Amino acid sequence: MLIEQISIFVENKLGRLSEIAEVLHNNDIDIRAMSIADTKDFGILRLIVNNPKKAEEALKEHEYTVSLTKVIAAGIPDKPGGMLIMMKSLFESQISVEYMYAFLSRMDETAYVILRVEDNETAVEVLKKNGVKVLSSEEIYEM
Repeated sequence: MLIEQISIFVENKLGRLSEIAEVLHNNDIDIRAMSIADTKDFGILRLIVNNPKKAEEALKEHEYTVSLTKVIAAGIPDKPGGMLIMMKSLFESQISVEYMYAFLSRMDETAYVILRVEDNETAVEVLKKNGVKVLSSEEIYEM
């Protein structure tokens, strides 16, 4: 139950994000979630999209440095303490979170969190065992 995240190396120059958005638009790619981490000179744009393979190909055709990474999409209650269940479960199983970002669903009162951990399979088992909903790629891409 892992999904694919696109990571794009982006020069920190005016218009770069607009160019990426245009490539995605022109290829009918819909963004589900995004995160960007930057420095003075460059950034890493992380995206969850409805068609990661197509997005990767389109961006590479436009000479962007792109990689696909397996990540976990987890649904947690959108209320105080919702994240605690997930974080405590991972901590108690000695699973370290490398990074994460969240987005809200238009459909229900659930916050969805994208997680990158060292051992995806173990983390998925731990989360499910502790009542955290882990989404399939179909569920997240079609959202």
